Order: sequence, then C-alpha cells, then structure tokens
Amino acid sequence: MLKIKKALLSVSDKTGIIELAKVLKEFETEIISTGGTKKVLEEAGIEVTDIQEVTGNPEAFGGRMKTISFNIESALLFDRENDSEEAKQLNIEPIDLVICNLYPFAKVKEQNANLETLIENIDIGGPTMVRAAAKNFKYIATIVDVNDYAKIIDELKAQNGSLSYDTRFTLMRKAFNHTADYDALIATTMDRQAGERSLRLAFIEGKKLRYGENSHQKGFFYKEVGAENSLADMKILHGKELSYNNLSDIQSAVDSVKDLQKFGCAIIKHNNPCGLAEGENQRQVFEDAWNGDPISAFGSIIAFNKPLDLKTVEFLNLNNENKRLRKFVEVVIAPQYSDDALQYLQFHKNLRVIEFNPQHSKQKFEIKYLSGSLLLQDCDDKLYDKLENVTEKQIDTISKKGLIEFGIKAMRQVKSNSIIIVRKVENGNFQLLGMGAGQPNRLVSTKLAIEKARENLRNEFNSRSAGQQVSESASQEGFEEYFEQELGKAILVSDAFFPFADNVELAAKAGIRKIIQPGGSIRDKAVIRKCNDLGVAMVFTGIRHFKH
Repeated sequence: MLKIKKALLSVSDKTGIIELAKVLKEFETEIISTGGTKKVLEEAGIEVTDIQEVTGNPEAFGGRMKTISFNIESALLFDRENDSEEAKQLNIEPIDLVICNLYPFAKVKEQNANLETLIENIDIGGPTMVRAAAKNFKYIATIVDVNDYAKIIDELKAQNGSLSYDTRFTLMRKAFNHTADYDALIATTMDRQAGERSLRLAFIEGKKLRYGENSHQKGFFYKEVGAENSLADMKILHGKELSYNNLSDIQSAVDSVKDLQKFGCAIIKHNNPCGLAEGENQRQVFEDAWNGDPISAFGSIIAFNKPLDLKTVEFLNLNNENKRLRKFVEVVIAPQYSDDALQYLQFHKNLRVIEFNPQHSKQKFEIKYLSGSLLLQDCDDKLYDKLENVTEKQIDTISKKGLIEFGIKAMRQVKSNSIIIVRKVENGNFQLLGMGAGQPNRLVSTKLAIEKARENLRNEFNSRSAGQQVSESASQEGFEEYFEQELGKAILVSDAFFPFADNVELAAKAGIRKIIQPGGSIRDKAVIRKCNDLGVAMVFTGIRHFKH
C-alpha cells in the first residue's frame, strides 16, 4: 500500500474534485495545485500549496508554463529506492498522487474551433506530469478520469489514506491510454488542418475468443474507446461463450431489425437474413420470419427489436419431450426479456441469450482492412431518393409504401448481388419470402430468390392442404395457382440496376408483377420496354445498395 502524503491536483474538468480533495485532507495529505484548480479548492475552504512554492518559478506566458519544471518532474520521476539520497541533496520531495485531466481539446474541436483556439487547447504540462507519474506507478498513483473518483475515495477511506499497487497499476494503464488517445486526436486534427486525412484507431478491453472465423485462426474482440452502446457492452444473460462468427452474425441480426418500427424479427445465417418479418404481433412475426427459410433457421442467430415475451419464445419448443420438435438456435438477442421468457430460454443450456437494444446500434462508419491499407465509408443509412414509376403498369407507392420500405431494408442487409422477394401475409405482416445472395451473376440471385419463394410457398400450401383428399395432379395444379397468386402480390427488390432484361423475363415467368430497383443502367430503356411487354410494373429508387 502507498500512503498518499502529497498530491498534485491540476484539472480542467473540476467535476468532483472538491469531494476528492476533502477526503485527501481527512488523511492529512498536502495538496499542491495550480491556477483555476487552486482557486476552486480554496473557495471550498481547502488548504492548498501553490505550485510556485514547489517549482520556484511563477506561472508564465498566459499559463503555458505552470507545472513543467525540474522540481515537479523530479518529484514524480525519481526512484524512491535507488535515488532517495540524491533527491534529498537536490531538495526534491516526493509526490505520491497526480490528479490531472487535460485541456479540453476534443470539446473545442467538436465546436469547430479555429486553429488558434485548437493550439491553445493542446495541453503540454498535463501529459508530461501524467506520463512521468504513470511511469513511476510503483510509487505514484495517477488519476485522469473523473469517473474513477468514487472508487478512489472508497479505497482511501478503507485503507487509511493509502492506495494499493493493483490500483496504481490500473490507473497507470489508463493514464497512458488517455495521453495516447489525446495525442492521436491532436495529430489527426492537425493533419486535417493541412488537408490530409489520417486515422488512428483506439480499441480497448480486448478479449481472446476461442478461435477466429475458422479453428486454425486466432480471434479477438475489442471495444472502441468512447463508443456509446457498443456491442461489446451487451449483456450475456445465459449460455456458452460467444464465438467470432456469433459476434459477426449478431451485428448483422441487430442491423436487420434496428430500423423496423413494428415488431421485427431477423433470422441470420452467415451474415445474411434467411428470415425477416415485421408486424403487429410478435409471435406471428417470429413464425413468419422462421418460415422464410425453416431449414436454414436451425443453428441461426435471432434478433428482436422489442422486449421479448413468453408466448413468442415458446415457438422454439425448447421443452418439448420430442427433441426432434425442438428448434435449435445459437443466439437470441432482444432489448429486454420478461422473467418467464428468460426462464424458458434457459431450458437450452447452451443457448446464448443476449440483452441488447438494436435501436441503440448507431455506427457512423464501416471499415475494411486491405493489404497495408484501409477502406472507410459512411454506413448505408439511406433507403431511397425517389419512388418513381417508370413503366406502363404502375405500383401504388402510397398504399404499398410500407412493403416497399420493408423490402429495401431487407435487401440492404443481403450480400450482393442481392435479390429479395417480399410480401404482405394474410395476417398483415411483411415477410421476406425469398432471397438470392452473394452471387457474382445477378440472374442467378434472381433464380435463387424465386426458388426459395417457391419452396416456402409449397410448404405453406401443403400445410393448408393437410387432411384434404385430392389427387396429386389436382394438388400440383392447385399449388401452381397459389404460387402465381402469391408472387403476383409480392415485390421483387434488387440492390442494383438490371444490366439486361433477362432478370425481368425470369421474374415475370415466375409470376412477379412488381419490381423495385435503383435504375441507372445504360440499358434502362430496354429493361422498361421488357416490363411493358410482360405487364410488369417497375419503380426506380435512385439509390444502389451494394453490400460486399
């Protein structure tokens, strides 16, 4: 333990400093202070030693020179075990605690301050003190965060005015991270002043994962410094440790439902939504999302955008005596759980149950590392510029606006080339009916989306027809009629323009009569002509949504 006999307080953010100083005084700590901090403490009736008595020099040059001195830096840096005799000869008395938060450079930057103001808010003496004290953490504690004051006060009171080695070690790490982030912000801001963009990233609290995307790869998970509502802050309420792939899919699941206004549910496999639905009834929404691809939904990551109740999670059948009827999923994410819903999900001992509100996921940028380089872009947070009918047949963009926007939100989460088919179910829900993802050929994506829609509608038709005595040919004829009817009401959405009319031909042959796409191809006229020939309505949005 280190008894705090002498402390140096110099802070720009005065929050809580009086309370902490009073506790130090309870243990007869001598407090040295500067300028504004000294004034605040003295006004609170706290006895303070002026730093000029230690440095032997006046504050000068508008405050640029206050703490930087041989005496202060020596008091912080000398080795208490090996250099104590030399310190005595030089009249250097040790300082045991530094409390310092730096000039508010970030704050004035956010206020679009000019260069002169920015320069005046670059702290020099503060980082020098902090780094010197942090280096000598064996003998000195360094506090840079007002949020640490409460636990420091608790420890001082519990340990008769002393701080432990572990606390000083923790504070040291925080101090060096603080000055590193501070200097990084100054450096990148000055680069921007020169018209050059630079980027310095800061992530903390790294956790080693069992492995990376594959078992032969190492994997780690970090939290961005200063990030609010970081995915790293999610609460794991139950289940096994999250894997690298779980975390990647969780972000995709959260992104898929965060912009849905009604009850929303996304079912994710390999970062693509194999099921997505939105509506007024959470249980029905879950069922419709699941029925978007009931085979792929096994082993999936499922996200909900609103608090989860028991009736909804019972769809998973986790306590069914017949294990074959239980639905196996890896992760469930929701903003909140009712007590009985959480208890029910715990029937499956390995199921990860995550508390995280998707609406709090607000990424500004997307970053991709390349070889010795990096790509950065704004997040894709815009749906469309327009809803312009371009064909003889028209889509009622007023009455169909909800389904169109749901379709674009769904398509935006699917890897390019992305083609999706959405519909309004009889219960009023919007449902992702078919999806073609990640194909280098857009026509193949269209084919895959139609095939998946056909498979889902076949399951639905068979379920409705169960128990009816009809011949196989009559059943097939009935299904074809049902398939054409449902696709006729559905909307096909493409993430990018159609370079040729072949996608329209394929979609129309399957029964699709409404298509949404951004437009912008040099062959738009040929594509529109084909729509008119086949009686297909097409709307241009003006916005492409590639997702590579």
